[in-house]
Amino acid sequence: MKAEKSENIKNGIEELTYAQDNISIETVVSEMLIEKNLTISTAESCTGGLVSATLINYPGISSVFIEGCVTYSNESKINRLGVNPHTLEVHGAVSEETAREMAEGIAKNFNTNVAISTTGIAGPGGGTSDKPVGLVYIGIYVNGKTTVSKYILPGNREEIRLRATKYAINDLRLRLLEL
Repeated sequence: MKAEKSENIKNGIEELTYAQDNISIETVVSEMLIEKNLTISTAESCTGGLVSATLINYPGISSVFIEGCVTYSNESKINRLGVNPHTLEVHGAVSEETAREMAEGIAKNFNTNVAISTTGIAGPGGGTSDKPVGLVYIGIYVNGKTTVSKYILPGNREEIRLRATKYAINDLRLRLLEL
């Protein structure tokens, strides 16, 4: 099965669904996590809890979903997730390095097999030429291995947050397929 954009539009955002049976990406990922008995935690900044909320829509996810943290400030990234202050100083909160440390930190702190992290600039302000509005880094930790994806997403603040959520869940789906 492969993921694709469906014709369904919610709040101006194309839903990422499976071509077969129009199953939502979060349903597929939740079922994969439960089937493989993989526990998950989330560390979110720019998505503000939307990744957790989307996964929690699936009945039965409580058997594997352990914790979700919205770590919006640098202080919370340091205190809750163990992000190195030097990483934030050198690379900034919106960086591959920070996304990696966020995913690894939440997985370690809550002893989960899987973790998702999101950090980015949802706008409308805050962007620069180096880090424009829409820049999002998504960290995916699975059984000790972390990957980070970089996206520049179009739209207003709400659209960027919703798109980042869907991309994060799909990135996790792709990693789970490797198991």
